[in-house]
Formats: sequence, structure tokens, C-alpha cells
Amino acid sequence: MNYHVLGPLLVRSTHAGPAVQLTAPKPRKVLALLLLHANLVVPVETLTAELWGCEPPASAQTTLQTYILKIRRMLVSAFPQRAAHETLVTASGGYRLDVGPDELDLHAYERLAAAGRAALDGGDDATGASLLGQALALWKGGALVDVRHGPVLQAEVQRLEEGRLSLWRRRIEAELRLDRHQAVLGELGWLAARHPLNEDLQAQYMVALYRAGRRTDALDAFHRLRGTLQNDLGLEPSQRVQRLQHAILTADPALDTLEVAGVR
Repeated sequence: MNYHVLGPLLVRSTHAGPAVQLTAPKPRKVLALLLLHANLVVPVETLTAELWGCEPPASAQTTLQTYILKIRRMLVSAFPQRAAHETLVTASGGYRLDVGPDELDLHAYERLAAAGRAALDGGDDATGASLLGQALALWKGGALVDVRHGPVLQAEVQRLEEGRLSLWRRRIEAELRLDRHQAVLGELGWLAARHPLNEDLQAQYMVALYRAGRRTDALDAFHRLRGTLQNDLGLEPSQRVQRLQHAILTADPALDTLEVAGVR
């Protein structure tokens, strides 16, 4: 892959010499948006809103053209065998960055995620969990972690991160159905700590702890969730999570099935 957005923004050169990476914040924003919508036209208005918000300067169009020129120069340095104007195309009303099928990590992630979800929907937990694991392994940190986010990028990154978390939950759910609670316990503990208000993750963590013979820790996880919900939102845990707590307290044999355990 030549382009990376699932982590730091990175363009990998295809030749031996060092590629010129963009360092100025605003051209990096433009490149990030073009890559998030690779092979599609990104309107000038969208790029302008990301760079300057609701109050663009009178020179906005000229300045944006300068940023596009800088990106084209960087692309020429990274991929000397290509014509920059054929890679970063000026289109009606905007710009389009063309990438090949195996060049952008986001595209590879989306293909693996779609295949994994399809396998899970078809009842193949082992294949689905493996494919989703491969998709998640492409992430090298938060999306565009080293790019300053304006209003447009902020919404795009939030969408990607929410999708990543949803995929994580589905993969762990499949792993738990495969009775691999020990394998996901450490990962679940890390996720539960990062998302203390996410009841789905907390419920999965409680189930994994219980199945690992750590009933006291599972109950402690419930009480942490309850305290956080009460302190931050003034809410009690949902009924399904409270049912899960009761099942753990009574060592309900039905905890071996996720539906009864309250994870769904």
C-alpha cells in the first residue's frame, strides 16, 4: 500500500529515494480529505470549509490551488513514474485523487470488513472473526492521528472511529461465541477502560471475566460501569446489563449463551 490514513498520514514512495512528505498543516488536511474520498471528486467548498471554516479569506481559491500544487509535487517525488495531473485530477467543481485497488489502507480495511461481516451474517464465526481481525490490524493508531482536524475532517474521523469500534465489538462477540474468552480478555479490558460508558463492551468484558473464572472481577466491572453512569449521566445501567449482573451473582448456566448473558 502506498497511502495510509488509518493512523498517521503517510505516503510511501515506490522508488529507492526518500519521498517528500508534506509538513505544512493545511496541505496535509487537503491530502487527508482527498484520500478519505479517493477516486471521488471532493468539492472545493468542502476543502474550503475544512481549511477555513465559515469565514474563508478572499484568497481562499488561490491558496487552495497552491496547496494542490504542493501535493502534486510531493506525488511526483514519491511516484516519479506517474504524471501528477493524472493522479490528482482537477475536476468540475473540485479535485480527485486516483488510487489503485491495493494502494490505500482504508480501501483494504473496508474490503476485509465487508467480507468479515458477510461471513458472520452467514453463521461462519471463525472466518468472520479472522477477517475482521485482519481489517482491524491495518489500523496503526487513531485515524489521521497526526493531522489537525477541522470541522470536515473531525466528522470523517469520528465516523471511521465509530465504525472501527462497532467492528471490534462484532469480532469480539464472534470470539466469545467460539469460546475464546481467554484470548480476548486482555483486549477487552483495554477497550473497556477506554470506553467506560459503552455498555456493549462492558457487558462483553463481564462475560469474558466470568467465563475465565473471575466472577468477583466481573461484578467489579459492573459496579464501575454503574458508578460511571451515575456520576457522569445520572443514569442506571440498562435492564439487560442488570440482568447480566444478576446472572453472574447466581452463576446462571445460561451465561454460556451470549443472548441470555445480555451482550446482545
